[in-house]
Amino acid sequence: MADVSPRLRAFLEAHIPPIEKELFSFLPVQEPEEYLYGPMRVYPERGGKRSRPALVLLSCGALGGDLKRAMRTAAAFEMFQSFALLHDDIEDDSEMRRGEPCMHRLQGVPLSINVGDALYAKVFEMLAANGPLLGCEVTLTLIGEMLRGSRETFEGQAYDIGWIRSRTVPDETKFMTMLRKKTGWYTGRGPCTAGAIIARAPEEQQRAIGDFGEAMAIAFQIRDDLLNLMSTEDDAAQAPGLAAGAYGKERGGDIAEGKRTLIVIDLLRKCSGEERRRVLEILHTEREETTPEQIETVIGMATERGSIAYASEVADRRGKEALELLEELPATEERDLLREMLEFFVRRAY
Repeated sequence: MADVSPRLRAFLEAHIPPIEKELFSFLPVQEPEEYLYGPMRVYPERGGKRSRPALVLLSCGALGGDLKRAMRTAAAFEMFQSFALLHDDIEDDSEMRRGEPCMHRLQGVPLSINVGDALYAKVFEMLAANGPLLGCEVTLTLIGEMLRGSRETFEGQAYDIGWIRSRTVPDETKFMTMLRKKTGWYTGRGPCTAGAIIARAPEEQQRAIGDFGEAMAIAFQIRDDLLNLMSTEDDAAQAPGLAAGAYGKERGGDIAEGKRTLIVIDLLRKCSGEERRRVLEILHTEREETTPEQIETVIGMATERGSIAYASEVADRRGKEALELLEELPATEERDLLREMLEFFVRRAY
């Protein structure tokens, strides 16, 4: 996997530790430690790229804001990420997260749901604590943005898991709507907009940097779906770090879960009737009954039919769109670092 550029690495190594300090200050060691507060620290302690908090800081700096004033909000987005991943893993019945078994595999579903709920509450505890630093108006605006983005994320997730339940295969337009809602906000638009709000940027610039974040997030998710099929078992055992692109999830997990990805949608529209039936049969097989051979069959077909290449082209196209949006913003060092982050996430080797 590709690493970030030296300049972006230096930025992350300087700023992520203070964000993590802020994050863990809201995750105290206290009772009930075994059943709640200990498990709440598990996903944050496993690491991760910390891309969302980095976007908050870079967007704030790119529009003339003070990065120190954005630290707590940046940490709140990482808290949201931990909550979202935990619930997503339960809903998908995933196996691995950041190189280790998922929370519900370790603690069971009931306890894990409660841990996820507590992490979500912590997001708003952190944002509310911004009051003395940012003032009431900015604090309430950030809370409102997080609430709106939460709704978007939950709506997107409803499509994602609902299509599996109803055995529906959406067209590409509907799929992109889901992606914009589920990933576009909390991976891109939300963090970028939050940074702009803290910088007190005009609404026009808030929208512009939010549009950049959304385009980048969509490109990132399509690339991530490609990595799910092209990663190796070694990749699954490695947790992603703040400056490297390890994958940390099982190869072909999306197929075992029956996920509707752009790769699958393109493959099904290129298949003959019998081939389509075969692919759908594999997608609709219960996760625990899906064999490695079935997963490799779908990966092989997606490669042969050009669906892997098609998804890669779409990711690149969205990446170019994000770059064009970024270039409309004022020329700053932080804007250049946003460009380097875009390159890292959209053009990761697979």
